[in-house]
Parts: sequence; structure tokens; C-alpha cells
Amino acid sequence: MPAKSQPTPTTRRNVLRVSLGTLALILAGCGGQVSVVKNTPPAEKPVVKDATREELLEKYNSTAGSIHSLNATVELKPTAGSKYSGIIEEYHEVKAFLLAERPAYIRVIGQAPVIGATVFDMASDSQEFRVSIPSKNKFLVGPVALERASSKPIENLRPQHLLDALLWPEIRKQETVLFEEFNGETARYYVLTVLRGGYQTEILRKIWFDRSILEVARLQSFGPHGILLSDTRFSNWQPVDAAKPAPGASATASSPNPQFPHSIRIERPHDDYRLDLQIAKITLNDDIPLDRFKLEQPPGSELIRVGESGEEKQSSQGAKP
Repeated sequence: MPAKSQPTPTTRRNVLRVSLGTLALILAGCGGQVSVVKNTPPAEKPVVKDATREELLEKYNSTAGSIHSLNATVELKPTAGSKYSGIIEEYHEVKAFLLAERPAYIRVIGQAPVIGATVFDMASDSQEFRVSIPSKNKFLVGPVALERASSKPIENLRPQHLLDALLWPEIRKQETVLFEEFNGETARYYVLTVLRGGYQTEILRKIWFDRSILEVARLQSFGPHGILLSDTRFSNWQPVDAAKPAPGASATASSPNPQFPHSIRIERPHDDYRLDLQIAKITLNDDIPLDRFKLEQPPGSELIRVGESGEEKQSSQGAKP
């Protein structure tokens, strides 16, 4: 008997195609589904830029030192579970007018959308913060240094938390700063870790630089024993108008078009709130009269001294603190 010829590679491929096609028709006729699995390549990380520890220190201090004051219109959005939700729970978002000036002055007036009614009015200096809540007819006063969270959401408002996120402290030459790289799934960072000295060395701040643009992407502040006080993220850096250079700013820092982040997220884990800021309009280094940071107790409102015991809190009708 003549020997059988072996199928060629082309023939085998054609048979395979026919077999797969037949299988697909059978599955379709039986109500089955044919799915094609595609291997999705991982997202590419942005092209990175290189910098040294000294270059990043200079860039951070240049950005921090170039801003003496700011005047901004922002949109505030509290997230679910925010301590702020006890105050503005009926509003999806709040339009706010924000003034801040070194060393420690801030004033934030929040208004309800459309109707423009004041939701809150907050002010703070280096010693004391004040918060007026017209809808609750309450006026809060407390020391800036108070970090103990209250069981009442209304008493966790701290205007200086916004100040810390907007006006950064410069890194002093005597401070110890560690330098490292960090590679995330979709981005790469440089991280500067500023240490607090004393009896026991602890982390004071962590400054994250996005290596695709070499701008600050994240600031973390730590308290004693490594407690994470705040975790603030920055994005959407844009050039802004500056009325004039900040006092003592270098030539680099006093560029006519300084950069400023227009999207800011503030997380305060131990105060149990998160707040998103979208900046609509901002001007840097305006001369702001100090009386614009003054907030007096509205007549007839209840005075609450935050941080004092229930017996020590006083309720007043029109009395000033």
C-alpha cells in the first residue's frame, strides 16, 4: 500500500481554523458565549526627570518662600464621613472666599450655591481660631494648638488646617533631611523626609515630588510618636498672577508667573475629615489689611469655647469672648 502523505503546516493551520470556527458556532447555537481574552499591558509610567537632594530642597524652599499671601475663590467639597458634613450636610458644594497671609493669618467665608447665604465664617491667627456658624447660631473659639478631636462634629472645624496646606513652612538648614526614590504603579516620586530632633528623633514632614514634572504632589505632617496629622495632595499646577514678590524672595522665586496647584485634597485622619479644594481664581502676594482677618461674634449667637469641659463652656447672648 502506498504510504500516506503527511499534512503540511498550512493544512494543519486551516484545519485548526475550521475547528475553532465550528466550536464557536456550536457554542453560539447552544446559547454559549465566546470571549476573547486580551492581555492588557500595564499603564506606562510618565517619563521621569532627575534631580538631586539639594535641587529639590532649593525648589521646595523657593516655592514656599515665594508666597507671602494669597487671595482666592475656591470650591469646597466635603466627602462622606467628613466632620464638616455636620455643618454643610445640606450642600453638595460650597463656594468660599479665602484670604491667607504669613505668618499665621487666614479667613475663609463659605457660601451656599445659588442663594449665597453664609454657611460658615472662619478665622485664625497664631494663637486662636474663631468659627461662626449662622445656621446653628453658634460661635466657636479655641486655641490653635488644640489637636484633640471633639465628639461633636461642629467643634472640629480648624481654619489653620487650610493654612498649613496653602502656606508651607520652609526647610531650615539645621534640619536633617533624608532623600529617597519611590516607584508607584503609575508614577514615580522623590521623597524628602524632614526629621524632628530632640531626645528621640521622629519624622516631622514628608514631601513628595512627582518626577514627571518635579512639582510637589503630596505633603504629610506628623506629630509626636509618628501620628499622621495631615496628608495633603496637590495637582493641576498652573501659573498664577503675583501682585509682587514675597519679602526676601530670591530672583527665581519671584518669577512673574509662579506656579500654584489648583486641585488640593486635605485629609486629617485623626480629625476624621477630608476636604477637596478646587481653585477658581487666585492672586498671590497682595497686601491684605489685617482687619480683614478679624472675626467678631455675631450678636445673639451661642459662644462655645472648644477644648473646655461641658461645665466650662459658656453660652452667651451677644457677649464677646
